[in-house]
Amino acid sequence: MAGRRKRLAQRRKTCGYTQESFAEALRVDRSTVQRWERGEVEPQPHQRPRVARLLQVEPEELETLLTPDTLALPALNSDRGDGFTLAIRGMSQSLIVLDNEMNGLPIADAAARSFKKVHRRLGEGDYDRKVEHDIQAAAAELAEVAGWALFDAEKQSAARRFNQEALFLAKLSGDRAIELLVMQNMAMQAGWVGRPREELAIARSVIERGRISPRVEAIFRVREAKGLAGSGQESESVRSFGLARSLLQDGERSSDPAWAWWVTPDEIDGHQGFAFQESGQWKKGIPYLQRAARQEAGAEVGYRAISAVRLLQCFLGVHTWRDAEDLAVSIIPIIGETSSARTLGLLSNAAQNGKSMHAAPDNLRDALAHIESVLEEDPCEIS
Repeated sequence: MAGRRKRLAQRRKTCGYTQESFAEALRVDRSTVQRWERGEVEPQPHQRPRVARLLQVEPEELETLLTPDTLALPALNSDRGDGFTLAIRGMSQSLIVLDNEMNGLPIADAAARSFKKVHRRLGEGDYDRKVEHDIQAAAAELAEVAGWALFDAEKQSAARRFNQEALFLAKLSGDRAIELLVMQNMAMQAGWVGRPREELAIARSVIERGRISPRVEAIFRVREAKGLAGSGQESESVRSFGLARSLLQDGERSSDPAWAWWVTPDEIDGHQGFAFQESGQWKKGIPYLQRAARQEAGAEVGYRAISAVRLLQCFLGVHTWRDAEDLAVSIIPIIGETSSARTLGLLSNAAQNGKSMHAAPDNLRDALAHIESVLEEDPCEIS
């Protein structure tokens, strides 16, 4: 992360641009340039030629500027002041990079253990009081990362505890941005574990309070829509999904928190497809999940295979056997690289359900059986 930030920012400065003037030349918000330089997201394909021209580099040189150096996790056990804050934030950003590499790398244990070390130091008062709020805010972000990772690893009780700790620290430090992200995570988890009314209540508590950017409101409208769908209020759910999409049309704003980079049309499509798939409306869910699986918005996330798995479930539900077979075959190579326990659990269920369908052709059954065999393999084996 630090290597990418340094190389890209240095080249921008060498070419005489401030972040503001560089953003203006590219017709993007300054926050977008900041996210590029922090390594949280990369320029989209259509933006790269102009970025390269402004930075006076060839396309392959731009790729070098965007590629992180070898990842080095920062130490959390030395500095007591600003350095401690930077180490915590560096740990969080390093873990986020790992979580979004390929199909996601398992970070739950590392994130949880890192936060426990920070939590102990906070309890002991082992830090400079002059930077107390900064340290608390950084710790809130690290707890949020751990809560998300534990959720994706299907360690739901632990995820809830870490989310609560993250929310407490965010409020203590006055970090509204992280507070909102944790609330989003808590709503998402509530829906995942079968508590749609809680998901709806959390989403509406944020929306009704106001003072959020359109992009942030969009993701809470998605949570509202999911809560409504889970409560059997389909027409209201569709309206909330539509409102979420319209809010994204406002584009990025400087008031958007840094974490909002993944709030894209793809994300909304994935959730709406999920809502249809969960309610057994497979045909309605297919176009949404197809778009989500392609991830054309350019924000690649570690759990991106989950939309493809849900799409497989829909194909099986409507008995489009050839599409199901083609998709099953395309999923097989990435199973061993996927760490999301939620995704793998859904895939296992899809394979079992498909094999139990008597009308399914033999080629599809073979592909689903292959999926089951790969899921049972030792992930440390290299073939």
